Amino acid sequence: MEISSTNEAYTNTDEVDCVSGRNGSSPEPPLFIDRNEPRAEGIDFKRIEAAVRVILDAVGEDPDREGLLETPARVARMYAEMFAGLHSDPGRHLAKVFTEDYDEIVLVRDISFCSMCEHHLLPFSGRAHIAYLPSGKVVGLSKLARVVEEVARRPQVQERMTQTIADLVEDRLLAQGVAVVVEATHSCMTMRGVRKPGSLCLTSAMRGAFRDDPKSRAEILGLINREA
Repeated sequence: MEISSTNEAYTNTDEVDCVSGRNGSSPEPPLFIDRNEPRAEGIDFKRIEAAVRVILDAVGEDPDREGLLETPARVARMYAEMFAGLHSDPGRHLAKVFTEDYDEIVLVRDISFCSMCEHHLLPFSGRAHIAYLPSGKVVGLSKLARVVEEVARRPQVQERMTQTIADLVEDRLLAQGVAVVVEATHSCMTMRGVRKPGSLCLTSAMRGAFRDDPKSRAEILGLINREA
């Protein structure tokens, strides 16, 4: 049985580029560009900026006052970042696998994420837990975290996010079983409307053995809910 947490330090020189400082000098600290990060494509920054100005004016603000002059551009850059997963394939992170004679549970817990609720365009954030039963192939643990990160970068509901992650792991790894549990706090519940800070939404998606075998399902839920 293998249990890992994404809080552990991870370095892979195949996945990062070191960026030198200005005039070729070495930066302190060094800067890195992750080539596996989703790229913000198809974003019309100018249209977003114009829309933000309209919203500010519509709520009674002055978009030309000093404190708001750069707000439309900031919001456009934020949306580009938050929605960078819209036009990418998160499953590409699961393409490289390793042959291993291992058929017990692989679990990565506590993968932090922040996504955007499509109903109010407010963030929801929390942790995802992914487990699978290999069928002769395993994937690098960090790749599961990358799948979560990229799936999260789009407007959606938590239920769909949970299903999408489970489908990707099942389809790309041909796993005997897949379990995904997502727990998150939603700004649309905590800062507006019903205003219930501390409320938590928990969703799960079970595939294969974890869905069909009650003992396997109970085992994986016990491992996910176990205190660290």
